[in-house]
Amino acid sequence: MTKIITITGYKGGVGKSTTAIHLATFFGDLGQTLLVDGDPNRTAIKWVSRLKDEPASFTVADERQAMRMVSGVDYVIIDTPARTDTNDLEELAKGCDLLILPTAPDILSLEPMLETAHALKGAHYRTLITIVPPLPNKEGKQMQADLREMNVPVFDTMIRRTVGFAKAAFEGKSIRQLEDHRAKAAWEDYQALGNEVINIL
Repeated sequence: MTKIITITGYKGGVGKSTTAIHLATFFGDLGQTLLVDGDPNRTAIKWVSRLKDEPASFTVADERQAMRMVSGVDYVIIDTPARTDTNDLEELAKGCDLLILPTAPDILSLEPMLETAHALKGAHYRTLITIVPPLPNKEGKQMQADLREMNVPVFDTMIRRTVGFAKAAFEGKSIRQLEDHRAKAAWEDYQALGNEVINIL
């Protein structure tokens, strides 16, 4: 049975499309995976179109093309527009197995994410803390603890901040294809996230 994972949120710039690309890469190794690029900027489609060497392990399509391609797919990852309204959020939540809400560990990202979480009461979702500064900074861990205190479902995995994501986007690659020890650590974050998603599903 096809599993549908949607990445959404009110705020742009929190790693939504980056997360969609890297989860599609992860699940592409496990089965036939379709990444649906519903973002008007077509970030995922442009990212993959820049790929020069190794082909992506998944198929990417816009929402119109995806309707014809979803049959027989094991995993569907949906990248939505930023600033999705409440009615659309409710529909997205009903139509997927897991909704992922990325947020950076700062108040400007947290408040819109909490608005989204409030609109999703009863839905199957998890918050993903992204763009986490390196140690000794503890903002990521602090936000994770605060969200748990507020009973907001949050992943154990956090995605570290690295310039490797911008380089990967420029080259049309996933971060696991970059030859850099920091990129390796960032890919390990997405592997951990993928495994956590599997356990939730």
